[in-house]
Amino acid sequence: MTAVTDISVRESSGTEGDLSAYAGQVLLIVNTASACGFTPQLGDLEALYRDYHPRGFSVLAFPCNQFGAQEPGSAEEIATFCEKNYGVTFPVFAKIEVNGANAAPIFAHLKKEAPGLLGSEAIKWNFTKFLVDRAGRVVERYAPTTSPKDIAKDIEKLL
Repeated sequence: MTAVTDISVRESSGTEGDLSAYAGQVLLIVNTASACGFTPQLGDLEALYRDYHPRGFSVLAFPCNQFGAQEPGSAEEIATFCEKNYGVTFPVFAKIEVNGANAAPIFAHLKKEAPGLLGSEAIKWNFTKFLVDRAGRVVERYAPTTSPKDIAKDIEKLL
């Protein structure tokens, strides 16, 4: 089985890397968008990050423009928006695709390990969330409508 932390990702700078810096941490991986009805969740995600980061938790955001073209900005514009409007200090990676032939490897893996409703692997909308344990295993998938605050108890169990 592949650990999430072994998967290649693109940094917001455009350089390729992997998630090995997050090995041993509990992760909440989210596809985000700046112009979505769920965008205010960025503030709640930041609150989780600040509360639990000292205990080995990180939020990893992957902007995506596949749903209603709700993330049209550049990497710099996205980072500025997230920091200015929601005080985001957690990592925001390069914009990716989460569905289709060009889906980023990280989301291909997450979807395979934690299928959605009725076994569908497709991401239905922005702010789908995946909880990953310290061993890099995907343990839960949450719908966009699930508030980050409602995930806190599951994070606590893994910390």
